[in-house]
Amino acid sequence: MMKGIISGGKPQRFPIRFDEWYGVLSQVLFISPAASYVEVDSQQVRVQMSWAFRTCFPRAAVVSAVKMNERPLSRGVHGFAGRWLVNGSGQGILTIDLIPSQRGYVMGFPVRVQQLMVSVTEPEALAAVLGNAGSE
Repeated sequence: MMKGIISGGKPQRFPIRFDEWYGVLSQVLFISPAASYVEVDSQQVRVQMSWAFRTCFPRAAVVSAVKMNERPLSRGVHGFAGRWLVNGSGQGILTIDLIPSQRGYVMGFPVRVQQLMVSVTEPEALAAVLGNAGSE
């Protein structure tokens, strides 16, 4: 199977990228890298950073998915006015724009998600999958 193509209706999972030092620190906060991922199936996109952040939205809501060139200094979950950074690393950040805005949860509290910047281990492959939203 070519990376970036969903076959057999199976969800494809992209781990959230964690810097080594932040992976250790995040585990102290019970934010497990193993429970932090972006999962895409033929209809939905699910994003979870352990207990700290989660959202689920239709693939059709994705209007763009572009790799970010800047490297933020912060790690974790940060956001304001619908723009959310969910990262364990300053590298591999994919910016996903959504129309209409979607619902997300930060520490269990509902938030609006219009733009999601998420660090993943394979940003190009995730962008390719999200770019195929209408071809399934």
